[in-house]
Amino acid sequence: MSRLAWASLVVVLAAVGLGVYWNYDGYDPESLRGATVVITGCSTGIGEEMAYQYARLGAKILITARRENRLKEVVAKAKSLGAQEAHYVAGDMGKAEDCERTIQTAKEKFGRLDYLVLNHVGSSFKSIKQKFLEGKSWDEDPDVDYFVDFLNINLVSYVRLASLALPLLKESKGHLVVVSSVSGKFPQNKLTYYSCAKFGLDGFFSSLRVELMKAQQDVSVTLAVLDLIATPAVIDIFQTVPDGEKTLKGAAPVDETAKAIIRGGATRAREIYYPFHVWPITKLISLLPQLSEYYDLAK
Repeated sequence: MSRLAWASLVVVLAAVGLGVYWNYDGYDPESLRGATVVITGCSTGIGEEMAYQYARLGAKILITARRENRLKEVVAKAKSLGAQEAHYVAGDMGKAEDCERTIQTAKEKFGRLDYLVLNHVGSSFKSIKQKFLEGKSWDEDPDVDYFVDFLNINLVSYVRLASLALPLLKESKGHLVVVSSVSGKFPQNKLTYYSCAKFGLDGFFSSLRVELMKAQQDVSVTLAVLDLIATPAVIDIFQTVPDGEKTLKGAAPVDETAKAIIRGGATRAREIYYPFHVWPITKLISLLPQLSEYYDLAK
């Protein structure tokens, strides 16, 4: 059988598998009506869209981000879309006290917590856009201060928030949803700091899942492995790089991405891959690691 035939067979089987999963994963949108949900990073992008999707499903949401004016707008729209309750906490998840205030507010407002969706991203030293556009390898710019700050916000704060929320999630037999990236499944050229954080999320939360299972604690841990998504931040970056418009044509829509993450969390999926082509790519690269040299977001 030719390579093309084999490739076609793999694609067909993957499509069939996706169809079976999508139709028989037991997803019931009504299960989210009245569910209490904390979502981080909600001033824009995937986090904002998840707030709206949960609202349409009749959930009670508490959202976080640093920009209070945007949070007020998102909360107002979420209420208009059908959220049973909508609250916000303006804060920097890189600060321990803001993480603590977020989970405490959820406890005070809801009395319980069914979903913790960790989605925020950022760094206070240099913008991610600036780092991306500079396009320097680590040996050209070993910026350790930025690296430490980035890991604090994009890895340590995820662990801190999950740890603070676990007692509530154990009581509700709840769901922990972690938004990650293909950069946490295989290495990325000129994105060492970003890939490190995402590999860290995979390592910590996959291990936490095992520990909870061994302890017979019924808390699901879902890791969302995403490829390029057409968020406002991504569009802003790629509009300024050569061939960026061409790259953006292949970016997945934000609303469908949010729906896939919500569905994965509700069905207690171990991992979700979106768009679906991410799944065969990551599995193939795990078998043939050298292929990662040809999959490059930071060309």
